[in-house]
Amino acid sequence: MHSCSRRTFLQQTALVGSMVLLPGLLGGCAVTRQAAPLPLSDWHAWPLERKLAQMLLLGFPGETLEPGSPIDEAIRRYGVGGVVLFDNNIDLGVTGRNITGPDQTKKLTFDLQQASGVPLLIAVDQEGGVVARLKDRYGFPPSVSARYLGEQNRLELTGPSADNIAATLAEYGFNLNLAPVVDLAVNPDNPVIAMKERSFSADPALVAAHAAEYIKSHRRRQILTCLKHFPGHGSSRADSHLGLTDVTRYWNVDELLPYRHLIKQGLCDMVMTAHTFNTALDPDYPATLSKNTIDGILRKQLGFDGVVVSDDLYMGAIMQHYSYEAAVEKAINAGVDLLIVANDKQYSPDIMPRTINLLVELVQQGRISRERIEQACGRIFRLKQRLV
Repeated sequence: MHSCSRRTFLQQTALVGSMVLLPGLLGGCAVTRQAAPLPLSDWHAWPLERKLAQMLLLGFPGETLEPGSPIDEAIRRYGVGGVVLFDNNIDLGVTGRNITGPDQTKKLTFDLQQASGVPLLIAVDQEGGVVARLKDRYGFPPSVSARYLGEQNRLELTGPSADNIAATLAEYGFNLNLAPVVDLAVNPDNPVIAMKERSFSADPALVAAHAAEYIKSHRRRQILTCLKHFPGHGSSRADSHLGLTDVTRYWNVDELLPYRHLIKQGLCDMVMTAHTFNTALDPDYPATLSKNTIDGILRKQLGFDGVVVSDDLYMGAIMQHYSYEAAVEKAINAGVDLLIVANDKQYSPDIMPRTINLLVELVQQGRISRERIEQACGRIFRLKQRLV
């Protein structure tokens, strides 16, 4: 993104008044005014660009919200739907992230929320145990893994354990936990699920029961949750962070059962797609890009009409096989409402204007319908209204 001086930006903003313009429309500079507060009830009347911005959940580097930084612009000027926070991940070569301690994190989430004109989704992966961004070594309360809770198999233990996680999230300014994992631990050597103790069990009924307790505890603290990774990552032999993960030979229809149970109970706020490939479900695309999987199975067969969120589009399973532009187009047309761009392993400071420009072009060309955008935004805003 071309840089603009503060003076130039203010002059151009004064000229364009209340219009929302995109980078490249005036000399290559981002000439958008600060996103003014807009009531959620009037979202149908929002400009297209603001609706598209709500369909993004962005990651970013840094422990503070710096004025004029790319994430500050994404929130204030474009009206991004949400952010996802991480701590450092040495295994994946990701450093310089967002979470280093309690006071720092609380200030960051407060500043992020204050910058937004509408409720901002502030998300984190706080599953418990191995996968916890708010780690005890940073000064946050310790947590136990899903596998530990499943092995104990005492719902009276899972509820309070999940409540401790939810209370921590509420205290430090988060409103969305990208958990619980409802993958079945059918492959004990699975490098990304079982071996990281992220699954409650290989038994779908047990997984559904413990996930229900987990979700109820979060709802009592007004924390949204997200079931993952649809339609099941527990049988995989590879890690989709690193590359293509084909589960065709291993996946079983029982992996859908936790979703079926939780959707039927009204305990499903959001579902995250897996970057797994299964020719039995779709011969051409991985789940995140598969209309057969999202619209056909999750929507029509299981009856879920809430928000579908992608796993990170920058993961190896996607980026090694599709351009970013192709992944965005295919994911939205497949039925994904909210796109996660963690922006960590390969940081792109211009990812927000780049994605908005891309989506506007796709809509104008008729490659993504306006009806699909309205549908996705409607789901997102219904979810956000629970945070007001």
